[in-house]
Amino acid sequence: MAGLRLGPILRYTDGSCATVWVETSRPCTAEVRCADGAGGTARTFQVAGHHYALVPVNGLTPGTATEYEVRLDGTRAWPPPDSRFPPSVIATSPADDGLRVAFGSCRWAAPPAGGKDRVGPDALDTLSARIAADPEHARPDLLLLLGDQVYADEVSDATRRWLAGRRDLADAPGDQVADYEEYTRLYDESWTDPDVRWLLSTVPSCMIFDDHDVIDDWNTSAAWLADMRATDWWRERLLSGLMSYWVYQQLGNLSPAELAADPLYAAVREAPDGTDVLRAFAARADADPASVRWSYRRDFGRIRLLMVDSRAARVLDEDRRAMLDPGEAAWLREQVLQERDSYDHLLIGTSLPWLLPHLVHDVETWNASLCRGERGARWARLGEKIRRGADLEHWSAFPSSFDALADLIAEAGTGPGAPATVSVLSGDVHHAYVAEPSWPGRTPDARVAQLTCSPVHNSVPLSIRLGFRFGWSALARALGRRIARHGRCAPPVVRWRKTGGPWFGNQIMTLTLRGRSARLRLEQARANRDGTTVLRRVTDRELA
Repeated sequence: MAGLRLGPILRYTDGSCATVWVETSRPCTAEVRCADGAGGTARTFQVAGHHYALVPVNGLTPGTATEYEVRLDGTRAWPPPDSRFPPSVIATSPADDGLRVAFGSCRWAAPPAGGKDRVGPDALDTLSARIAADPEHARPDLLLLLGDQVYADEVSDATRRWLAGRRDLADAPGDQVADYEEYTRLYDESWTDPDVRWLLSTVPSCMIFDDHDVIDDWNTSAAWLADMRATDWWRERLLSGLMSYWVYQQLGNLSPAELAADPLYAAVREAPDGTDVLRAFAARADADPASVRWSYRRDFGRIRLLMVDSRAARVLDEDRRAMLDPGEAAWLREQVLQERDSYDHLLIGTSLPWLLPHLVHDVETWNASLCRGERGARWARLGEKIRRGADLEHWSAFPSSFDALADLIAEAGTGPGAPATVSVLSGDVHHAYVAEPSWPGRTPDARVAQLTCSPVHNSVPLSIRLGFRFGWSALARALGRRIARHGRCAPPVVRWRKTGGPWFGNQIMTLTLRGRSARLRLEQARANRDGTTVLRRVTDRELA
């Protein structure tokens, strides 16, 4: 009898249809059966000995919430008979009813050891517990996971022991994951957490990768990539990372119409074993990143979400270095400006913040200038060492891309038909803040903000706290300007100021959009004396 290994995970939803992802223990037919008569079935497909299905659910009614169950070959597999959680539901909203988006990044899924969580309470676990305790209370309409859903290079003690049972950890890559099977272990560990499993079964989600989904500082530079390709383990690690990302995360980002038109999805489903087909795709993505698009668009009534790949789409040659390759940049511009008067709010999801503390920004642009050879070969070699050692690879480390995004946002937010807000949603930097830009000589009609929230569940060392607090200070800003002058850096086309934060802890941001209004709330997971956890409000403010 087939069993449910992972899931169900509610992914795409709109007013009439949805998709639900599952991993099963053997080949079978997966069925989603809703209480209101809606539903759908899908036959599992196979990759590397694992069995998956993405079930299309049709016949949903806009503005309703319907309970559902999952059946495998006709036998109920979800909800489990002893579940302590309320029934999982698929909720649909009318097209003009707005959106409540919860977002964050960086969830290290290591289970607590001996009942004590060494990095503090998990914000997703705590959000799940709050929703389960009061299912009728307002819940997110969408969960955005902005990278580092798994940590391929920082595994838990339990996973390290499991890896040691498979191979000699004295051989590279040591106690990091090496292949597809080891990636599946990371997803098992992350998504079998009971609270997170139920949360993902009942709140739709959109996802994008960041570096730790593959390796720390993935695609930092051309020299970094050359060094990685010279190892005997990198190719298998990267291909397995891309393959598992496609299966576990990317498929659910796509609409049923996009899935129906996707030749790769069709080929994997039609093959008795889709491993070779998917591996060939990952190899093409490695050889020619511009041949693959991981970015995607979702529209929620009059709200447009663009999730941007700021890792695999990079151009790394120093003389034409860019965060987005030309095709990706053209795609982003087209999606932003297409039928601009059809949306009231534009959300740009990018795992890496666009606007950083001023000192960090200036150091990154200075470093990019050194690595480009502005100060000669000796400084360029030093710059590369500094870039890798200090993780200098955000948008500001790609100055032309930083300015291009600033120009695009200003264009989108100005003139007749401009949206009420443009929000750049990011994570990565293990703290939360709000920054608002201004453009010399022009004032967009839209309210523009960088909204950064990280981590969901990870450590925040004292050095990070002190460094980022200082990075926002007036003294740091003056120091940054001096550093930028040494690199002969042109000033950025935009200015910005911090209007909230920095806040440190395991946290989640929620952006509530209704009509042309927008409201932001940040909550942190805190432990009570009785061992329970709670989300405590840190800030709650109007954006528009």
